[in-house]
Amino acid sequence: MTTLRHPVLQRGQLALNGRDYLEVKDPCPVFDGSRWHLFGTAVTAPHAFEVLHAVADRLEGPWEVSDPVDILGLVGSCVAAPGAVADRDELHLFLQTEYCILGGRVEHLVSRDGGATFVSVGTALESLPGTGEAGIYDPHPALVAGKRYLVYSAFSVVGQPDVHLARSTTPSWDGPWERLGPVLQHADVIVHNQHGSEGYEWGLEGPQLVELPDGRVLLNAVCFLTGLPAGARQRVFFAVADAPLGPFDVLGPVLVPPEGDRHGENGHASAVVAGDELVLLFQERSHADPLWRLALARTPLALLALEER
Repeated sequence: MTTLRHPVLQRGQLALNGRDYLEVKDPCPVFDGSRWHLFGTAVTAPHAFEVLHAVADRLEGPWEVSDPVDILGLVGSCVAAPGAVADRDELHLFLQTEYCILGGRVEHLVSRDGGATFVSVGTALESLPGTGEAGIYDPHPALVAGKRYLVYSAFSVVGQPDVHLARSTTPSWDGPWERLGPVLQHADVIVHNQHGSEGYEWGLEGPQLVELPDGRVLLNAVCFLTGLPAGARQRVFFAVADAPLGPFDVLGPVLVPPEGDRHGENGHASAVVAGDELVLLFQERSHADPLWRLALARTPLALLALEER
């Protein structure tokens, strides 16, 4: 494994104006050609969620919170963790319905009015009982080399997800979707707590694929470090490959916890290529304040290229 020592710079919190949430998680920004949209999981009360939607002229914000995405009719204990992509005049949203139980689906919604309203267009993926995808969650769409993919977390045992991939068999986000299996597993990330390890906490989750300007593929996801107490282990890490199916070279955790707090955490993130930089929106919390909030950081793309060589 090659360790990438905290390359993300110029970090700062994101301001969300217009609505007061208990916590905000799972940020996913997307540019529709005229403005930025930010989707995420808004926690309104313990175990109560909305699908956050905010808009801004710049990634840095300030972000103005819109009405939450209407998910009426979508059934699940945690309809959240949106993954978004813009395609011409449409915004496509993929949502989990569960995350810590067997079962679950990935639901597909589309907006054709700039994000004002979303319409459910069907189920993209369903869990497959008795397989490595008996539970599925954390979907994120990606366009790589002109092909449409969904990367997501999947598991046969609750709490032990790996990173899985599916590919649309048509030039449409409607699919149908061909499952390609796991592309990154526990053993591939040596800093991650392994199956059977003392105090094992959770598996790999929150994955996203990003096509880099040089043609390589960046995977950003979440692991849980060894050697720390539960509730202090979650970290964003990067991996790179020549193609979406890998094999991936794991670069390691890329963010320190807020204020250098060793027992703080950072988690689910979305990366955007902006000129010669990679901009990362992510969730973080400190040991003193365990509520999740959003932050932003940047790193030069050249740094990834140097580490890869």
